[in-house]
Amino acid sequence: MMARKRNLYTNKSERDKPFKLSRSKVDLFLDCPRCFYIDRKMGVGRPPSFPFNLNNAVDELLKNEFDYYRTQKQPHPYMIENNINAIPYTHKLLDDWRANFKGVTYLDSKSNLLFTGAIDDLWIDLDSNELIVVDYKATSKKDEVTIDEPWQIAYKRQIEFYQWLLRMNQENISNTAYFVYLNGKKDNLFENKLDFVAKVLPYEGNTDWIPPVITQIFDVLESNVIPESSIYCEYCIYVTEFSFFIAMD
Repeated sequence: MMARKRNLYTNKSERDKPFKLSRSKVDLFLDCPRCFYIDRKMGVGRPPSFPFNLNNAVDELLKNEFDYYRTQKQPHPYMIENNINAIPYTHKLLDDWRANFKGVTYLDSKSNLLFTGAIDDLWIDLDSNELIVVDYKATSKKDEVTIDEPWQIAYKRQIEFYQWLLRMNQENISNTAYFVYLNGKKDNLFENKLDFVAKVLPYEGNTDWIPPVITQIFDVLESNVIPESSIYCEYCIYVTEFSFFIAMD
């Protein structure tokens, strides 16, 4: 893999345009500051993961289904089943906010960093008129789906980051968000179809962590010193051990 030459960070004093950082890059920083720095400043990213084509298909089908109820200005059956007094929200920018290479954007003037994130959906609470951030998830496992596993902290940060971005765009956002979580059943005959059990899981978001993390990101990017890696970073552990054995050869 050759080092990337484009979209590399240059210090704030040396550039006129904002530097774009996606929600996933913020999560990369939280996962490992060293991997983040080498990616954004030196042009060497982590190896790409395999695409989750089935998950993407489920996302698209859910969006289409919720869009139908959006045009009808009616609640989706999931909302009725879970006693959520809301309907899918209509906004002139919703298509942009859901597009991967557009998303919701916010320019932090102090750092000149442009933060972006593509949401899955927005509902409107008919009691409070607050907007509800919604994220779709899909999996297939025997146990009921929850958002309580340690690794799912990334899901929670994801939805909190969307809440923050929308608030920075002056939207009235509820602290309560929802995960629409679909679990593929494996106990039936296939018959060219995959059946899902849907759960709508509420989550109370807290975005207080984001402003200090932005400051940390900016300080790391402005520095010429590669930061320490996370002790949990499997990529850095692999590189260290690989380099050790290569040096012995």
